[in-house]
Amino acid sequence: MSISLLLFPVSQCTIYFHTFYTSISANYMHLHSMERTWFFMVYCCCIAASCLTMAAAQTNISTDQSALLALKAHITSDPHNLIFTNWSTTTSVCNWFGVTCGARHLRATALNLSYFDLEGTIPPQLGNLSFLVYINLKNNSFHGSLPKELARLQRLKFISFTFNKFIGSIPSWFEFLFNLQILSLYGNKFSGFIPAAIFNLSALQVIDLRYNQLSGSIPREMGNLTTLKEIYLDNNNFIGKLALMTGCTVLYNISWIEKLHVQENALEGNVPMVVFNMSSLTTLTIYGNYLKDRLPDNMC
Repeated sequence: MSISLLLFPVSQCTIYFHTFYTSISANYMHLHSMERTWFFMVYCCCIAASCLTMAAAQTNISTDQSALLALKAHITSDPHNLIFTNWSTTTSVCNWFGVTCGARHLRATALNLSYFDLEGTIPPQLGNLSFLVYINLKNNSFHGSLPKELARLQRLKFISFTFNKFIGSIPSWFEFLFNLQILSLYGNKFSGFIPAAIFNLSALQVIDLRYNQLSGSIPREMGNLTTLKEIYLDNNNFIGKLALMTGCTVLYNISWIEKLHVQENALEGNVPMVVFNMSSLTTLTIYGNYLKDRLPDNMC
C-alpha cells in the first residue's frame, strides 16, 4: 500500500484522537492506575481498528475508480459526453453517471450504461469491480471479445450486453458466476456453440441469446436447471432435432419453463407432443425451422 493512501486515514485518526482526548481528559485523571491502563489499551485498539478500516475503504474505492477509469480509457466515442466529462477524479465514483454504490461498503455495486451510445472495448480491469451485482451495457457499440477477467465478478446477478457488437465464442467462464440470474447476449455477433457449462449455474432464470450467429445443437444440459424460466435462442443457426432438448426424459426435467423461443433456426424433426403438456408454458415459438407440421406418432 502506498504512503499516499495512508495519509488521509491517519490524519483523520489524529483528529478523532484529539477530539476524544479533549472530551474525556477531565474525567481520565480520576481513574485508578489499573483502570487507566486498561482504558488506554482498549482505546488504542479501537483507534487502530478505525484507522485500518478507513485505510481499507480508501484503497477499495480507489480500486473501483481505477477499474472504471480503465473502461473510460477504452471508450472511443461518447456522443452525449456522459462519461468523458462526468467520470473525473475530482468527484466520488459513487456520483459518476451510471454508477451505483452500496450503502454499507461504499463500493460500486451496479454499472448501468444502457442507451449511452458508447463505442469501445471492455478492459480486463473491469474484473476488479468485485462488489458488482448488476451490469447493463444495452444499446451501445462495444465490440471485441469479453475479457476472461470478468469471471472474477462472482457477485453478479444480472448481465445485459444486449445490442452491441461483441464477437467470438460465448465465454465458458460464465460458469464461474455462481449467483447469475439473468444473462442477455441478445443482438451481438457471438458464434460457435453454447458452452454446456453455463447450464450448471443453479440460480439462472433467464438466458437470452437471440440474434447472434450461434450454431450446433441445443445442449441437453439445459435440463439441469430447475430455476430456468425463459429461454430465447431464436434467429441463430442451431441444427438438429428439437427432441434433443424436449425429448421425453429431458423435457420432464424442464417442465417449469414458461417461455421457449427457438424460431428461425435450422431445427428439424417432429415437435414433441410433451411440449404442449407443459402446464407452466405460456409462450412457444418454433416457426422458421424444418419441423414437421404434424405431431409425432409415438408420444411420451
